[in-house]
Amino acid sequence: MNPPIELHKGLKQRHVTMIALGGAIGAGLFIGSGTLIKTTGPAAFVTSALTGAIIVLVMRMLAEMAVARPSTGSFADYARDAVGDWAGFSVGWLYWYFWVIVVGFEAVVGGQIINGWLPGIPVWAIALGLLLLMTLLNLMSVESFGEAEYWFAGVKIFAIVAFLVVTGSYVFGFWSNSTASLSHLTAHGGFFPHGVSTLFTSVVVVIFSMTGVEVATIAAAESAEPDRNIRRAVNTVIVRILIFFVLSTFLIVVAQPWTEVVPGKSPFVLTLDKIGIPGSGTILTVVILVAVLSVLNAGLYTSSRLLFVLAKNNEAPAWITRLNRRGAPAWGVVASTLVGYGCVVIAAVWPDTVFLFLINSSGAVFLFVYLMICLSQMKLRSHWEREGLLKFKMWGHPWLPMLVTAIILAVLVSMAIDPETRMSLLQSLGALAVILATYPLLGIQRRAPRLTSRA
Repeated sequence: MNPPIELHKGLKQRHVTMIALGGAIGAGLFIGSGTLIKTTGPAAFVTSALTGAIIVLVMRMLAEMAVARPSTGSFADYARDAVGDWAGFSVGWLYWYFWVIVVGFEAVVGGQIINGWLPGIPVWAIALGLLLLMTLLNLMSVESFGEAEYWFAGVKIFAIVAFLVVTGSYVFGFWSNSTASLSHLTAHGGFFPHGVSTLFTSVVVVIFSMTGVEVATIAAAESAEPDRNIRRAVNTVIVRILIFFVLSTFLIVVAQPWTEVVPGKSPFVLTLDKIGIPGSGTILTVVILVAVLSVLNAGLYTSSRLLFVLAKNNEAPAWITRLNRRGAPAWGVVASTLVGYGCVVIAAVWPDTVFLFLINSSGAVFLFVYLMICLSQMKLRSHWEREGLLKFKMWGHPWLPMLVTAIILAVLVSMAIDPETRMSLLQSLGALAVILATYPLLGIQRRAPRLTSRA
């Protein structure tokens, strides 16, 4: 039997739904929220809500295009249709670059966690083992990826819901000896202890914690009913952000004074220790390890699909389009994994130089991708509407898309102004410049933007 020539549509509704629900739950929420609270103060949950609103609107714009024309290439294909091949090339390679760096980083984090339990095994060896495990999983089939992500997401969601129930009981007085109080929102320097401006500058911190929600639109293209699954996946984003990010942050700053939160240490563990839950640190460490494995799984899946689409458009080596007998882009998975292996080695040999540069240079990539999603939606909307393709429209067009575009540009400007984020922005711009410079060197045949739907 010959290998298939198209990706296998093996993801089920429950797979896509759980990918959408658990996609953004990771170390950024469990640990990174501590930096947000320390930077913003009690108003941190408002910043989460504002950032969540931006993500929801971007996802709605992406969903409008994805329902009209489901595509594994997702926003890279829409950028190609709206602006031109150079845009699809740049967005595709930028997004791939982001995910392969994240894969290497998360493998190292997973190695560090397990090394804490098994100190006799080097971090790099554990990290390589985790990468190999996720590689084999992704090589099996898209169903294997979906099933693993289904259970990973289930563990993360169960952990968050359990935290909300326990902490909510503590905050609302159903727990004996509770010291939680709404006065914690104003009693320690006020609601805006560092000024109202931090409400907006901290958006940069939060937006990176929420990345990953767009993976559901890529995964949905490999399901039997992509348009239906995309609608459901996007609709869950609103609920997920409100409950997982906004509500959990609110409960944390009410449960104890925000001044007790320490950046780099999980405020979730701090809160559970405050309540008196035994072994909360160990429990959360296990959950974070599951989150790391989830990101590794999703990162390899996403990067291999983007590489497959780039190869289909003659923007990556043709051999990457070869599929195994289960309809998975095996060579795309292997190529992405090799970069991950390289990152693990670099992290072991040059942790504070080359590896740090790689992490920083991917910092603003998501903002570039979100900006291109906005521009693509605004460009394609009228053309696809005339063709009768739009079944799931963006709200408030064109004013809301224009507002979101302006906000993303403002966040990029704030990164340039803030000394702590300026270098990350410059290095991300450097990565973008290298990709843009590579495009004409490859001699890719240029085509005009395609404003009509493709079969």
